Amino acid sequence: MDYDLLKEMEAFDNTKAGVKGLVDSGIVEIPRIFVRPPHELAEELNMCKSTLQVPVVDLSGIDAEYRCKKVVDEIREASEKWGFFQLINHGVTSSVLEGMIDGTRKFHDQDTELKKEYYLRV
Repeated sequence: MDYDLLKEMEAFDNTKAGVKGLVDSGIVEIPRIFVRPPHELAEELNMCKSTLQVPVVDLSGIDAEYRCKKVVDEIREASEKWGFFQLINHGVTSSVLEGMIDGTRKFHDQDTELKKEYYLRV
């Protein structure tokens, strides 16, 4: 049987339910669109044997022009190479951060039909 990755991805996108929707539906097998070929995984495993660290961007002193440029460069590099990074000294209180995490959880716990309105593939 031929496997059409694009067709399966399109079908997944059209549900607008996301991965949580799959989990909530009670799937018992990981869809093939999420399974990577063994050779790709082996390459990454070799890379992971080195000591990798998530990039950390320190926002202290960002008001100074020279520091602002450096922070922008650090964020650009981390975004291009990793796709994510940790910000420190950003001034956001723990209670605000906890509220954001709680709000995110509440959003994802909503009914799938409500969340579909916000689904977007970019």
